[in-house]
Amino acid sequence: MTEPIALLVVDDHTLFRRGLIALLSQDERFRVVGEAGDVGEALRVLGKTSPDLMLLDNHLPGVKGVDAIGALKAVCPELRILMLTVSEDEEDLSTALQNGADGYLLKTSESDQLCDALVQVHEGQSVISPAMLNKLVSGLRQPANTVPAALVAIEVAPSMRAQAAQQLDKLSPREKDIFLLIAKSMSNKQIARDLDIAETTVKIHIQHIFKKMDLTSRVQIAIFAATHGLN
Repeated sequence: MTEPIALLVVDDHTLFRRGLIALLSQDERFRVVGEAGDVGEALRVLGKTSPDLMLLDNHLPGVKGVDAIGALKAVCPELRILMLTVSEDEEDLSTALQNGADGYLLKTSESDQLCDALVQVHEGQSVISPAMLNKLVSGLRQPANTVPAALVAIEVAPSMRAQAAQQLDKLSPREKDIFLLIAKSMSNKQIARDLDIAETTVKIHIQHIFKKMDLTSRVQIAIFAATHGLN
């Protein structure tokens, strides 16, 4: 059995934080190694615990979570950070991604969605709540002069837009199926179950999709699909 994922939970609402810790502690895939109520405390705990992954709220006293990502990763470079927040502001989302967040999930998410997202982020995938991904894509569809500056930095490359049709034609029928399921924010396990194939096979197909379409993350796949009407 693999080692459980070591987690650090950072949220200023004590009751919510303790409830979240209690929930995660019931899942054998996770081990909560620390908690904090603000960025300063998070930095101190981080130096002592070296977790694999941090659940980080945005609205913290003093310094916002999205603005603290760089400092947190400077202390622990291998740390992966999943934002868990009530903020549906696309500026917060884009700032989080620019600063190095590995995922952005809303607190309205179901518990199983949160747990799956934690595993995905730990495996190196990027996870964004579907509602926030839609906002991000809507922002990318706006005229250039109305798009927030932070969104411009993560917009799909123009060369990729121009060659969209050709790139999609490079995919095999199975790869296209997986591409569209990734665009719907489905995990590898869910895709494997939906297509009745092994999860390892899904991972291999995803690597082929990345290479053929010149993409590097699941978030880019989702943005590409949405901006070209593929989901």
